[in-house]
Amino acid sequence: MPLTSAPFLSDIAFGAPGGVAYWAQTSDAKRIRIGAWQRPEAKGTVLIFPGRTEFIEKYDICAAQLAQRGLASMAIDWRGQGLADRMLDNPLIGHVDSFPDYQKDVDALLRTARTLEMPRPFFLLAHSMGGAIGLRAAMEGLSVQATAFSGPMWGIKLAPHLRPFAWALSHVMPLIGRGAGLPPGTKIEHHVLTDGFEGNLLTRDPEQFDFMRKQLETHPELALGGPSFVWLREALRETRHLATRPSPNLPCVTFVGTNERIVETSAIQTRMAKWKDGTLELVANGEHEVLMESEAVAGPLFDKVAALFLKRGHG
Repeated sequence: MPLTSAPFLSDIAFGAPGGVAYWAQTSDAKRIRIGAWQRPEAKGTVLIFPGRTEFIEKYDICAAQLAQRGLASMAIDWRGQGLADRMLDNPLIGHVDSFPDYQKDVDALLRTARTLEMPRPFFLLAHSMGGAIGLRAAMEGLSVQATAFSGPMWGIKLAPHLRPFAWALSHVMPLIGRGAGLPPGTKIEHHVLTDGFEGNLLTRDPEQFDFMRKQLETHPELALGGPSFVWLREALRETRHLATRPSPNLPCVTFVGTNERIVETSAIQTRMAKWKDGTLELVANGEHEVLMESEAVAGPLFDKVAALFLKRGHG
């Protein structure tokens, strides 16, 4: 199937020029959007797996960081977010029927990478929800030479007394026809638009937070609010399942902030303690998005990612 151009919203791409986007169709007929930062002279291509609520242009800054280190990049709007097909009548509610469905999006991304003849080898950089999708993909043979994760969603941070309640509610509500509803404590508005910088859980850098806010104010069609009960059920199932499986035989570096408040850090620590060729890097005072911090914080992290990838790709 020939590639079809898709909008790349360059007015909210705050990294370097050169990003382009394409539409791709998944095996179950969902239309997703794929971004590419092509560098013919690059020493490989980083497949960026964004988190829930995110979109291609948010990773333009990361692509610029990787380009400075000799790497091309691709990113994806997962089904249900960005400009990809939304899954519910209310487009502001995040939803997926089954977490393994995201692997169909991964397959479409890889097909696009091959069609574009993106520079080999391929590497994986996955954030938050993308970390769960990426871990399963790597376990199931994703054709990458090394992996990096940022605040991966290998567990969802819930107060211990709320965990049984969340599990029960996420299973019961779909049974009574309310699976598309929002779980308690979530809201329909994107948190970057409703929470000020002081209360945000993502970054300590005011400039990066301002970029995030401006992107959604300029293009509200990109916004996504809380997840559905079905998404929560499927996410809890997926993280429980992944915890039972061994890590892939790939080099890995994982970053997590010491002030992480969105994903479950104990799940990250447990996996990385057993990952044969894995390193866990704690980012002092870091929030959820440690790669979207000031240059002083994020720059050395990208140095470590690039060093791992380039060593593996050409060592």
